[in-house]
Parts: sequence; C-alpha cells; structure tokens
Amino acid sequence: MITINQLKMEIRFGKDLKQGAEIDSREALRRKAAGVLGINISEVADICILKHSIDARKKPQLFHVYTLGVSLKKKDAEEKVIKRCKNQNISRYMKEPYTFAVSGEQVLEAPPVIIGMGPAGLFCGYLLAKHGYQPVLLERGYDVDTRTRNVEAFWNGGALNPESNVQFGEGGAGTFSDGKLNTLVKDRNGRNKEVLRIFVEFGAPGQILYENKPHIGTDILKNVVSGMRKYIIDNGGTVRFGAKVTGLGTENGALNAVIVNDREYIKTTQAVLAIGHSARDTFAYLDSIHIPMEAKAFAVGMRVEHPQRLINECMYGREHGNALPAAPYKITAQTTVGRGVYSFCMCPGGYVVNASSEPDCLAVNGMSYSDRGSGKANSAIIVQVFPEDYGAEGPLAGVEFQRQLERKAFALGHGKVPVQYYDDFRKNVSSAERDTMDCDKPFIKGAYTMTNIRGLLPEECEKAFMEGMEQFDRTIPGFAGSQAILSGIESRTSSPVRIHRDENLQCPAVKGLYPCGEGAGYAGGITSAAMDGILIAETIAKTYKPIKLDLL
Repeated sequence: MITINQLKMEIRFGKDLKQGAEIDSREALRRKAAGVLGINISEVADICILKHSIDARKKPQLFHVYTLGVSLKKKDAEEKVIKRCKNQNISRYMKEPYTFAVSGEQVLEAPPVIIGMGPAGLFCGYLLAKHGYQPVLLERGYDVDTRTRNVEAFWNGGALNPESNVQFGEGGAGTFSDGKLNTLVKDRNGRNKEVLRIFVEFGAPGQILYENKPHIGTDILKNVVSGMRKYIIDNGGTVRFGAKVTGLGTENGALNAVIVNDREYIKTTQAVLAIGHSARDTFAYLDSIHIPMEAKAFAVGMRVEHPQRLINECMYGREHGNALPAAPYKITAQTTVGRGVYSFCMCPGGYVVNASSEPDCLAVNGMSYSDRGSGKANSAIIVQVFPEDYGAEGPLAGVEFQRQLERKAFALGHGKVPVQYYDDFRKNVSSAERDTMDCDKPFIKGAYTMTNIRGLLPEECEKAFMEGMEQFDRTIPGFAGSQAILSGIESRTSSPVRIHRDENLQCPAVKGLYPCGEGAGYAGGITSAAMDGILIAETIAKTYKPIKLDLL
C-alpha cells in the first residue's frame, strides 16, 4: 500500500451539504489520489483514510487534509509509482501493529486484582483477561447504567451519592465528559492506536481511528464501557461493584491481599492501583501506611461557556451550520504573575456539569454527547498551581487545597453551581439581579445560581485568570465579552498527588502494587490513562504466566 500525506481537498459549501459529506465522498478521494500518483483511477483498488484534519489557516478558504492509504490493483506497480513520483509526501505504507507479548515464567498464586474501573483499570483488565490472567476488577462505584441514573437524579435535585457520581463508578470520570481521545503522550509502542482500536471494537465510531482530534461522546462511551466489562467477564475475569478497597495486606514488604469494604480479604500478589484522581480517602489511607507519594502541581480555574457559533465563526471564518463539526479551540497565555493560563477539556457543543463527589464540596466539569449539538461551547480556563501554593506540607496538601476551594464554591452557591457573566465578574458585581432576558443562559447539568464568584480563586490565580481571559479575547474576539459565562469551580483537572513507582512500575514500599493511571499521577485524560493501564498489563505479562493457558 502507498501512503499519501498532506492531501488537501477544498471544502465547498452548499445549502444541502451535511456534516462529513466530503469525508464520505470516497470517489472524490480516489480521483484526487490517482491524480497525485499520476495514474489512472482504474488502477486504484482501494483507499483508506489514515488521518484527517481541517486546515483553517487560510479562512474563509478551508481544506480537509488527509493521509491516505492507497492500494493498487497490481501490487508490483506500487514501488514503481513511489519512485516515479519523487515526492516526500508519497511513501510505502509501514504498518506497525501493536503486540502484547506474554513471556513470563513465574506462576501467579492468585489472579491479579485491579482497583478501579476508569480507563486505566478497564484497559488493563481487558488485556489481562484477553490473555488468560483472569483478573479481578474491584470498583467502589456502580455499573454504568446504575451510575447514570444516580448522576441524573443528582442533577435533577436529588442527594449526592458519594460512591456513585461523575467521579466514581464504571468507566471513571471520563464517562461523563466529551470522550476526547487525543493525547500528547508519545506512542512509540502502538498503545495509542490500540486504545482507539479497542474503543471501535466495542462500538465507538470508526472515524476515531483517523481523526486528528477524536472523540466519542458520553452517550456512546457508556456502551463501550459496559461492552468491555462483559468481554472481561466472558474471558474469565471477575467484576465487582460496590467494592471499595480499604486496606492492603503485606508480608515482608510484598503484597499478599487487598481488603474490601473493611471486612473481606482477597488474596493476591499483584494489584493495579488505578483509583482515579478523586479517591481522596484512598490517598489518605495510602499516606497513613507510608506509601511513598508526593504533592504535585495541577491547575484550577473556571468553566467558561460561549455560544458555539462564536467559536465556529472565529475558527472557520464564518458560521457554517451543520456543514462542519462544532469547532474546538486550544489557547494558552503567560501572565505578569508568572502563572500559565490555558484551556483544558474543551467541549464543543457541550454542557457544564456538576461533578461533585464529596458532601459540602462543589466541582464542575464539561461534557458533550456524540453529536456535540447543544449550541454551546465550554472549556475549563485554568491557572497553574504549585505545592508552595497549598499552605501546608505533606503529600496530601494539594488534596486539602482542592477541598478548600470546593467548600467555598458550595457555600457560595448554597449547594448549587455558582455562575456569573464574565463582564460582571470583571466589574466585581453580582449577576444575581441582572436582567437575563436578552442574555445567553448557561447550559448546566445540575442546579445553578447567579451570583458573584470573585474571590473564589486565590488572589494571584484570579489575577492570572483575568489576564488570560483578556489575552484570549484578542485571539477569539468575544471570548471575554458579554456572552461569556463562568461556572466554578474547576478543581479536578488532574491528580494532586503522585504515587511513586520504581523501574519495575511497582510501589517501592510494596512489591506487587502497581500505581497506575491518572490518579497515581501518570496520565492526564482517557487515552493516556488507558495507555498506562496497557503498560502495566504488559509488565505483569512479562513476569507471570497466564492462569488459563488454553486461551492463548
């Protein structure tokens, strides 16, 4: 197969053009590919899209940009065509499939245990089950269907369930998000592509395999998660919900059991600690038994909403209705106080959600469905914070810093999400008395109240936030305008701790315990967490034999 990079197709807009129509025009792509290769279209056997993005640098003239794989009917002609073209964008396709090597010789005394069923734990469990290790997955929260009912009841005014919410339960915090699958982690071993392939295997749309910024949407992600759980069970694994790990059993510095719900001992010598970034009680337990960990930097800020049309017009040059997908953005700023400000977890066509997980604390996040069709864009605009900002020493100082901010947000909104128009925030006046008849309303899952949220962030962070907003307004006109709406507080951007692991990816103090994923401080998002889970599964397979050899 021949690879063609940087193949551009101008996007032409007509009144009947639907989203993705250009991508679906395979015949147009075949003709374009044949022209680039200098051959007749009849010589092309097939094409496949390897990468796709939208180039808006010359807006309002826009382009689809592809990397294509092209197969010719005469395979022996492919090398001749490549040499004749003398084009650096044309080359032989080199496929590098992901491989999971089972090479261990040691015998497992009991199945490995995976603590947590977010992306890290779920993907680790999937691969271990697939290769015969019969993992036991323990999730403190509930299955995704029960969890969805609990979350929606909470958003509709019901009580918060501390064990079943936007943070805890099958699929982890990413289940109630945009389902973004892009990552900055280098993919030298093919783990990123394997994560995407597995998502597609369990029902995600095929285009995530080639889109520059792939996403699924929370509606599809729920089905993917439950499908992976069923696969794990069908392949010899065990999945238990409402199973909070409250202790570890050790002997001579090595793991020999995990304790569930303070009363049940499960024997194991291998446990994957994939607890997520909000498992504060588990962090406290680990600190109490002197598991090596440290406070780390993260970021805090506000969720900021705008009309999606404002973002589309800036990114694409003008609004194109359904002809193009809801536009994302990524923006960064440096401020006079020396703190970086940047957008995080941008949700085109999405909603702000109440993402609380502890009583009397309030945190927000962003979420989109697969169609990204709400008409509102939102993103966390966040400010860097460092251990010296936390006002305390020790590994859990960042956790307490988060809690203090979330308690302030809860008190400010009297339990509801506190919201303010940015122009009121800038003037330091409440939005409570504002006539909102002619204003955009916030799109929030959960109750909210208009108020004044000045003072919610620490003073220096608030100054940096405002500087960042004004800088972003020069990049995206209207970003700091009257249509911008703030919701607070965005505090769960990443884990506030890092749990140490050695060269074998194990906890230095407890042999057989593998800190993993975002909660342990080794990932930031769905894909990187899943990749870290795959890495841990590979590590176990390099040391131990499968339990069921007949599955190989």
